[in-house]
Amino acid sequence: MKTLPCHYGWVVAATGILVLFACIGLGRFGYTVLIPGMEAELHLGYRQFGFIGTSNFFGYLVAVFFAPTVMVFLKPRLTAALGLLLLALSMAAIAGCSSFSAILFCYTLAGLGTGFANIPMMALTSRWFAGSRRGRAAGLVICGNGLGIVFVGFAIPLFDRLFAAQGWRLSWLLLGTISLVIACCAVILLRNDPAELGLQPVGADLAAAAEQAEEFRHRGHSGLLWRIGIPYALFGATFMVYGTFIVTSMVNEYGLSVQSAGRYWSWVGLFSLFSGLAFGTLSDRIGRRYGLITVFAVLAGAYLLAGVKYGIGGLLVSLTLYGLAVFAAPAIVVAAIGDHYPPEQVARAFSNATLLFAFGQTAGPAGAALIAGPEGHFTTAYLVAALLTLFAGFWALSIPAHARGKPGKG
Repeated sequence: MKTLPCHYGWVVAATGILVLFACIGLGRFGYTVLIPGMEAELHLGYRQFGFIGTSNFFGYLVAVFFAPTVMVFLKPRLTAALGLLLLALSMAAIAGCSSFSAILFCYTLAGLGTGFANIPMMALTSRWFAGSRRGRAAGLVICGNGLGIVFVGFAIPLFDRLFAAQGWRLSWLLLGTISLVIACCAVILLRNDPAELGLQPVGADLAAAAEQAEEFRHRGHSGLLWRIGIPYALFGATFMVYGTFIVTSMVNEYGLSVQSAGRYWSWVGLFSLFSGLAFGTLSDRIGRRYGLITVFAVLAGAYLLAGVKYGIGGLLVSLTLYGLAVFAAPAIVVAAIGDHYPPEQVARAFSNATLLFAFGQTAGPAGAALIAGPEGHFTTAYLVAALLTLFAGFWALSIPAHARGKPGKG
């Protein structure tokens, strides 16, 4: 390992890109593009699709609650690999489903797999990178989300064209197969701790690490999770309303074809490749709270434009803003938790914050589907999302300041 031309932490980060490509990019955002094809064959209503999406978030919520305990016994590497295995099998199973209840069950299991893969991977990212590099590293790993969106935006419409009514089934099978391959990569390449290889985290300074350890011992965390978790919950409730239904809105409200809507959704993925990395790096410099406020301002603009419906031009600006900021909040939250908690507590703290996020994203799509009604008009839901996101930005002002990734100063 020591003969590698780079620190092994970058191998962990590269593997993390693949993990998030599968568990978020494919497992969660693939569903967004698959809804029109599933609707055409299964004749399900928008409320049913909303509840299927919510079932995935419910499974994720359960996994987030149990992930820290599972990680004690299995360690992060094996937990992430087994989570991806469950995700792969669940998505492949959906390919053979023909009823609402069967899809609901399988997609709930897929949510479990997503949670058991995502939580340990983000905890590993915090463990392998020091505070001055943490926002950048978390943002790099989250690039996997955007790569997944790009892939499903091109691959799923292509399968629809090639295989007609069976396209959505073969698409689920493809997503499951890819996730299975990535599960194998995770178990081979991930490592639980830099100490296993006799290394320090990337960017670590031994004197600064000792000083930080002393700060950890004397710093209280009372209320910190609520300061981080409440805006993270509101982010969860809003970003998946847009992420779940914007392709449907493009088809039904803007009159675009499934192929055109999928292509526009791929553009979101392309923009989002820079989302976590750019804003994560920015938060290393200006602080986590101001980084989050900037992210929420951009997202609120995206939701507002989707709600007021300024034609195709407004839609394209909305999609661009969403893509530029959509995956920035998780990167900054991971970095903020890593700033304020010692490594052995990061997984539990991130899990607790993600519980709040998961509650939000579980309620968001179901609430939006109820607001939209049987006609499937999501204008009001997007406007509500914009207001909630602005409120999240104000709440983020309460997050403690830090300087260049070093907690407790600034």
